[in-house]
Amino acid sequence: MIFDTHAHYDDERFDEDREELLADLKNENVGAVVNVGADFEGCASSMVLAEHWDFIYAAVGLHPDYVEFMDEDTLAKLRMWLNEPRCVALGEIGLDYSREEADREVQKYWFKRQLDLAKEENKPVIIHSRDAAEDTMEMLKAYSKELKAAGAEREELFKNPGVVHCFSYSKEMAEEYVKMGFFIGVGGVATFKNGRKLKEVIEEIPLTSVLLETDCPYLAPVPFRGTRNYSAYIKYVVDAISEIKGVCREDIEKITFENAKKMYRL
Repeated sequence: MIFDTHAHYDDERFDEDREELLADLKNENVGAVVNVGADFEGCASSMVLAEHWDFIYAAVGLHPDYVEFMDEDTLAKLRMWLNEPRCVALGEIGLDYSREEADREVQKYWFKRQLDLAKEENKPVIIHSRDAAEDTMEMLKAYSKELKAAGAEREELFKNPGVVHCFSYSKEMAEEYVKMGFFIGVGGVATFKNGRKLKEVIEEIPLTSVLLETDCPYLAPVPFRGTRNYSAYIKYVVDAISEIKGVCREDIEKITFENAKKMYRL
Protein backbone atom coordinates (compact mmCIF):
# COMPACT_ATOMS: atom_id res chain seq x y z
CA MET A 1 0.00 0.00 0.00
CA ILE A 2 1.04 3.58 -0.73
CA PHE A 3 1.06 6.50 1.71
CA ASP A 4 0.50 9.86 -0.02
CA THR A 5 2.12 12.17 2.51
CA HIS A 6 1.15 15.46 0.86
CA ALA A 7 -2.12 16.17 -0.94
CA HIS A 8 -4.56 19.06 -1.36
CA TYR A 9 -7.95 17.43 -1.88
CA ASP A 10 -9.58 20.60 -0.56
CA ASP A 11 -8.59 22.28 -3.84
CA GLU A 12 -11.48 23.45 -6.02
CA ARG A 13 -10.28 21.23 -8.86
CA PHE A 14 -11.69 18.29 -6.90
CA ASP A 15 -15.07 19.88 -6.26
CA GLU A 16 -16.93 17.90 -8.92
CA ASP A 17 -15.69 14.39 -8.06
CA ARG A 18 -13.91 14.56 -4.68
CA GLU A 19 -16.13 12.02 -2.93
CA GLU A 20 -15.89 9.53 -5.78
CA LEU A 21 -12.10 9.81 -6.06
CA LEU A 22 -11.49 9.45 -2.34
CA ALA A 23 -13.88 6.53 -2.02
CA ASP A 24 -11.91 4.65 -4.68
CA LEU A 25 -8.37 5.31 -3.43
CA LYS A 26 -8.06 2.08 -1.47
CA ASN A 27 -8.89 0.19 -4.67
CA GLU A 28 -5.94 2.05 -6.21
CA ASN A 29 -3.52 0.70 -3.57
CA VAL A 30 -3.49 3.94 -1.58
CA GLY A 31 -3.77 3.21 2.13
CA ALA A 32 -3.30 6.65 3.71
CA VAL A 33 -3.23 10.33 2.78
CA VAL A 34 -2.23 13.49 4.63
CA ASN A 35 -4.19 16.50 3.40
CA VAL A 36 -2.07 19.58 3.90
CA GLY A 37 -3.28 23.10 4.60
CA ALA A 38 -1.80 26.03 2.71
CA ASP A 39 -4.08 28.92 3.66
CA PHE A 40 -6.46 29.23 6.60
CA GLU A 41 -9.45 27.90 4.69
CA GLY A 42 -7.39 24.96 3.45
CA CYS A 43 -6.44 24.08 7.02
CA ALA A 44 -10.10 24.07 8.06
CA SER A 45 -11.03 21.93 5.06
CA SER A 46 -8.20 19.51 5.81
CA MET A 47 -9.59 18.98 9.29
CA VAL A 48 -13.06 18.30 7.86
CA LEU A 49 -11.68 15.74 5.40
CA ALA A 50 -9.69 14.02 8.14
CA GLU A 51 -12.77 13.73 10.32
CA HIS A 52 -14.85 12.33 7.46
CA TRP A 53 -12.42 9.75 6.01
CA ASP A 54 -10.68 7.18 8.20
CA PHE A 55 -7.58 6.99 5.97
CA ILE A 56 -7.07 10.76 5.68
CA TYR A 57 -5.10 12.79 8.21
CA ALA A 58 -4.66 16.55 8.37
CA ALA A 59 -1.72 18.92 8.53
CA VAL A 60 -2.30 22.60 9.28
CA GLY A 61 -0.07 25.58 8.68
CA LEU A 62 0.24 28.67 6.50
CA HIS A 63 2.26 28.49 3.30
CA PRO A 64 4.69 31.41 2.87
CA ASP A 65 2.46 32.93 0.18
CA TYR A 66 -0.25 33.45 2.81
CA VAL A 67 1.66 34.48 5.94
CA GLU A 68 0.96 38.15 5.29
CA PHE A 69 -2.52 37.34 6.61
CA MET A 70 -1.24 35.70 9.82
CA ASP A 71 -1.75 37.13 13.28
CA GLU A 72 -1.84 35.87 16.85
CA ASP A 73 -5.42 34.64 16.45
CA THR A 74 -4.37 32.54 13.46
CA LEU A 75 -1.53 31.04 15.46
CA ALA A 76 -3.92 30.23 18.30
CA LYS A 77 -6.27 28.48 15.87
CA LEU A 78 -3.40 26.42 14.47
CA ARG A 79 -2.47 25.42 18.01
CA MET A 80 -6.03 24.28 18.66
CA TRP A 81 -6.10 22.16 15.50
CA LEU A 82 -2.71 20.62 16.30
CA ASN A 83 -4.21 19.19 19.45
CA GLU A 84 -6.93 17.36 17.53
CA PRO A 85 -6.25 13.60 17.16
CA ARG A 86 -6.60 13.60 13.36
CA CYS A 87 -4.01 16.37 12.92
CA VAL A 88 -0.53 14.89 12.52
CA ALA A 89 1.76 17.77 11.47
CA LEU A 90 2.26 21.50 11.07
CA GLY A 91 2.51 22.48 7.44
CA GLU A 92 3.05 23.44 4.90
CA ILE A 93 5.28 26.20 6.17
CA GLY A 94 8.54 27.70 4.99
CA LEU A 95 9.98 30.22 2.55
CA ASP A 96 9.14 31.03 -1.07
CA TYR A 97 11.18 33.71 -2.81
CA SER A 98 9.92 32.97 -6.32
CA ARG A 99 7.72 36.08 -6.40
CA GLU A 100 9.49 39.43 -6.66
CA GLU A 101 6.93 41.04 -4.37
CA ALA A 102 7.45 38.47 -1.60
CA ASP A 103 8.38 40.10 1.71
CA ARG A 104 11.22 37.88 2.86
CA GLU A 105 11.41 39.26 6.38
CA VAL A 106 7.70 38.67 6.96
CA GLN A 107 8.08 35.13 5.64
CA LYS A 108 11.03 34.42 7.92
CA TYR A 109 9.25 35.86 10.94
CA TRP A 110 6.17 33.66 10.56
CA PHE A 111 8.23 30.64 9.55
CA LYS A 112 10.08 30.95 12.85
CA ARG A 113 6.86 31.46 14.80
CA GLN A 114 5.34 28.34 13.22
CA LEU A 115 8.50 26.33 13.90
CA ASP A 116 8.27 27.44 17.52
CA LEU A 117 4.66 26.28 17.58
CA ALA A 118 5.63 22.87 16.19
CA LYS A 119 8.26 22.52 18.90
CA GLU A 120 5.83 23.56 21.63
CA GLU A 121 3.16 21.13 20.42
CA ASN A 122 5.66 18.38 19.60
CA LYS A 123 4.57 18.00 15.98
CA PRO A 124 6.64 17.34 12.84
CA VAL A 125 6.78 20.04 10.18
CA ILE A 126 6.13 19.95 6.44
CA ILE A 127 8.55 22.37 4.82
CA HIS A 128 7.93 24.32 1.63
CA SER A 129 11.08 25.90 0.19
CA ARG A 130 11.34 27.48 -3.24
CA ASP A 131 14.23 29.64 -4.41
CA ALA A 132 15.19 30.00 -0.75
CA ALA A 133 17.77 27.29 -0.25
CA GLU A 134 20.24 29.12 2.00
CA ASP A 135 17.73 30.79 4.31
CA THR A 136 15.71 27.59 4.70
CA MET A 137 18.80 25.58 5.55
CA GLU A 138 20.01 28.19 8.03
CA MET A 139 16.67 28.34 9.83
CA LEU A 140 16.21 24.57 9.97
CA LYS A 141 19.73 24.05 11.28
CA ALA A 142 18.93 26.51 14.06
CA TYR A 143 15.64 24.70 14.69
CA SER A 144 17.41 21.35 14.88
CA LYS A 145 19.81 22.78 17.48
CA GLU A 146 16.86 24.04 19.52
CA LEU A 147 15.27 20.59 19.48
CA LYS A 148 18.53 18.98 20.52
CA ALA A 149 18.94 21.46 23.37
CA ALA A 150 15.45 20.56 24.60
CA GLY A 151 16.78 17.11 25.49
CA ALA A 152 14.60 14.10 26.26
CA GLU A 153 11.45 16.22 26.16
CA ARG A 154 11.82 16.61 22.38
CA GLU A 155 14.12 13.70 21.56
CA GLU A 156 11.66 12.00 19.20
CA LEU A 157 11.00 15.24 17.35
CA PHE A 158 14.74 15.92 17.12
CA LYS A 159 15.24 12.52 15.47
CA ASN A 160 12.36 13.01 13.01
CA PRO A 161 11.59 16.74 12.81
CA GLY A 162 9.70 16.65 9.52
CA VAL A 163 9.95 16.56 5.73
CA VAL A 164 11.29 18.91 3.09
CA HIS A 165 8.35 18.70 0.73
CA CYS A 166 8.73 18.61 -3.07
CA PHE A 167 12.51 18.66 -2.74
CA SER A 168 14.18 20.71 -5.48
CA TYR A 169 17.72 21.36 -4.29
CA SER A 170 21.06 19.56 -4.65
CA LYS A 171 22.01 16.09 -3.44
CA GLU A 172 24.54 17.70 -1.08
CA MET A 173 21.78 19.74 0.53
CA ALA A 174 19.56 16.67 0.74
CA GLU A 175 22.31 14.86 2.61
CA GLU A 176 22.48 17.73 5.11
CA TYR A 177 18.76 17.51 5.75
CA VAL A 178 18.94 13.74 6.15
CA LYS A 179 21.70 14.19 8.74
CA MET A 180 19.32 16.42 10.68
CA GLY A 181 16.68 13.70 10.57
CA PHE A 182 14.46 15.27 7.91
CA PHE A 183 12.72 13.16 5.30
CA ILE A 184 12.85 14.12 1.63
CA GLY A 185 9.51 14.43 -0.19
CA VAL A 186 9.53 12.82 -3.65
CA GLY A 187 6.73 13.24 -6.16
CA GLY A 188 6.00 13.55 -9.86
CA VAL A 189 9.19 15.46 -10.71
CA ALA A 190 11.04 12.15 -10.32
CA THR A 191 9.43 11.07 -13.61
CA PHE A 192 10.23 14.26 -15.56
CA LYS A 193 12.97 14.34 -18.19
CA ASN A 194 14.20 17.60 -16.64
CA GLY A 195 14.08 16.16 -13.11
CA ARG A 196 17.80 15.35 -13.08
CA LYS A 197 18.55 16.97 -9.71
CA LEU A 198 15.83 15.05 -7.91
CA LYS A 199 16.93 11.81 -9.54
CA GLU A 200 20.45 12.43 -8.24
CA VAL A 201 19.01 13.01 -4.77
CA ILE A 202 17.04 9.74 -4.93
CA GLU A 203 20.18 7.91 -6.00
CA GLU A 204 22.20 9.41 -3.14
CA ILE A 205 19.96 9.19 -0.08
CA PRO A 206 18.69 6.00 1.61
CA LEU A 207 15.11 4.86 1.05
CA THR A 208 14.61 5.18 4.80
CA SER A 209 14.70 8.96 4.28
CA VAL A 210 12.15 9.13 1.43
CA LEU A 211 8.46 10.00 1.62
CA LEU A 212 6.10 9.62 -1.34
CA GLU A 213 3.81 12.54 -2.17
CA THR A 214 1.63 13.89 -4.95
CA ASP A 215 1.14 17.56 -4.02
CA CYS A 216 -2.08 16.97 -5.94
CA PRO A 217 -3.68 18.52 -7.87
CA TYR A 218 -0.21 19.76 -8.89
CA LEU A 219 2.84 18.02 -10.41
CA ALA A 220 1.23 15.00 -12.04
CA PRO A 221 3.87 12.47 -13.10
CA VAL A 222 4.59 11.30 -16.62
CA PRO A 223 2.49 10.10 -18.48
CA PHE A 224 -0.08 12.50 -17.00
CA ARG A 225 2.14 15.56 -16.71
CA GLY A 226 0.13 18.76 -17.11
CA THR A 227 -3.15 17.23 -15.95
CA ARG A 228 -4.78 17.10 -12.52
CA ASN A 229 -2.76 14.90 -10.20
CA TYR A 230 -4.17 12.51 -7.59
CA SER A 231 -2.92 9.82 -5.25
CA ALA A 232 -3.32 6.83 -7.59
CA TYR A 233 -0.62 8.34 -9.83
CA ILE A 234 2.05 7.79 -7.17
CA LYS A 235 2.61 4.35 -8.68
CA TYR A 236 4.51 6.07 -11.49
CA VAL A 237 6.76 7.76 -8.94
CA VAL A 238 7.36 4.37 -7.31
CA ASP A 239 8.35 2.98 -10.71
CA ALA A 240 10.84 5.83 -11.22
CA ILE A 241 12.40 5.27 -7.80
CA SER A 242 12.55 1.53 -8.46
CA GLU A 243 14.50 2.12 -11.66
CA ILE A 244 16.90 4.58 -10.00
CA LYS A 245 17.54 2.54 -6.85
CA GLY A 246 17.32 -0.96 -8.33
CA VAL A 247 14.80 -1.92 -5.64
CA CYS A 248 11.50 -3.67 -6.30
CA ARG A 249 8.39 -1.50 -6.12
CA GLU A 250 6.87 -3.61 -3.31
CA ASP A 251 9.84 -2.84 -1.06
CA ILE A 252 9.68 0.86 -1.93
CA GLU A 253 5.99 0.98 -1.00
CA LYS A 254 6.61 -0.86 2.27
CA ILE A 255 9.64 1.22 3.33
CA THR A 256 8.09 4.59 2.47
CA PHE A 257 4.82 3.65 4.18
CA GLU A 258 6.74 2.85 7.36
CA ASN A 259 8.71 6.10 6.98
CA ALA A 260 5.45 8.07 6.89
CA LYS A 261 4.05 6.25 9.91
CA LYS A 262 7.27 6.98 11.77
CA MET A 263 7.27 10.69 11.00
CA TYR A 264 3.56 11.19 11.61
CA ARG A 265 3.61 8.85 14.64
CA LEU A 266 0.80 6.64 13.41
